[in-house]
Amino acid sequence: MGSVWQPSVVRAPHGPHPHGAHRGWAIRGTGSYLPARRVPSRELSRSLGLGPSWIEERTGIRHRHVAEPGQASSDLAAAAADRALARAGVSAADIGLIVLGTSTPDELGPSTACRVQALLGAGRAAAFDVSAACTGFVYGLSAAVGWLAGRPDPAPHALVIGVEVYSRFLDSGDRATSALFGDGAAAAVIGPVAAPYGIGPVTLGSDGSRAGDVLIPAGGSRDPASAGTVAGHRHTIHMDGRAVRDFITEMFPRLVAGAAEDAGIKPADLALVVPHQPNPRLVASLAGEAGLDPAQLVIAGQDVGNIGAASLPYALDRAVREERIAPGDLVLLAGFGAGVTWGRALIAWPPPGPHSPG
Repeated sequence: MGSVWQPSVVRAPHGPHPHGAHRGWAIRGTGSYLPARRVPSRELSRSLGLGPSWIEERTGIRHRHVAEPGQASSDLAAAAADRALARAGVSAADIGLIVLGTSTPDELGPSTACRVQALLGAGRAAAFDVSAACTGFVYGLSAAVGWLAGRPDPAPHALVIGVEVYSRFLDSGDRATSALFGDGAAAAVIGPVAAPYGIGPVTLGSDGSRAGDVLIPAGGSRDPASAGTVAGHRHTIHMDGRAVRDFITEMFPRLVAGAAEDAGIKPADLALVVPHQPNPRLVASLAGEAGLDPAQLVIAGQDVGNIGAASLPYALDRAVREERIAPGDLVLLAGFGAGVTWGRALIAWPPPGPHSPG
């Protein structure tokens, strides 16, 4: 790997970690779920009055998945979480915390995480949502690691989930949004690991002055639901495509450079970079500017579209299933989204064990 970087580790507050080692936190299992219905870009292009290859040529997206009527975010999230738990070898009873990132909750309240807790039967778990749009998984990871670090031994595990059912919030005539978004969920089980493996410091950021770049204008306390908001399509995603493109072009190389500088490594030392990918073709085109070889990127958006908070963990789960990650690899998670928000986490991937994704 050519790097001596190690994640910061946390000593258990109620005594040393078993075997005398400092305790860190690692991703012990991943899982994802996509609805059965798949809509090809060629079919969607025709419905939007576009040429058959218009969407794929501009975005790289070949198809996206769409939830069935009555299938909510919590249903997708619970299915992804079940798969992550199985891969980690952990039961729902072992989960002490569920953090769920979404922009498309089941309802405004209670949290979708509470719905998922009930579906999983994770009765010991505290559960809450984070609203950080497409950066939601990285924000959730930060919350989970901070919470786990304060637990006494033996520490429980945490579930971090990203999920979206964007199809409920799209104007079918708006090609700027309908061409990009899909439905899906992905999850990760977080648990203890001995040094030198685990999740390093998670860096988060936001710039609320750009909140209008991507939003669902109505349905909240500022613009409550009414006949007028429904007629005006104000419960659907509104997006300034140029502003979003500029943000991605600026932010992704910054996240890679910041992670490398903080860790004292070069971008070439990263085994994999797992980015959010609202437009997979655009993100892939930024590899050189970020100092990366294209082979270092995990690009999965061509098969699912932009699935928001689930985008990054879905790509990570895919990399795990395709055996692209080896023990000791440095893996960078790089998220960015509406708000605007951004976040990154550098992980020294753990070796296989009784509770690991190997």
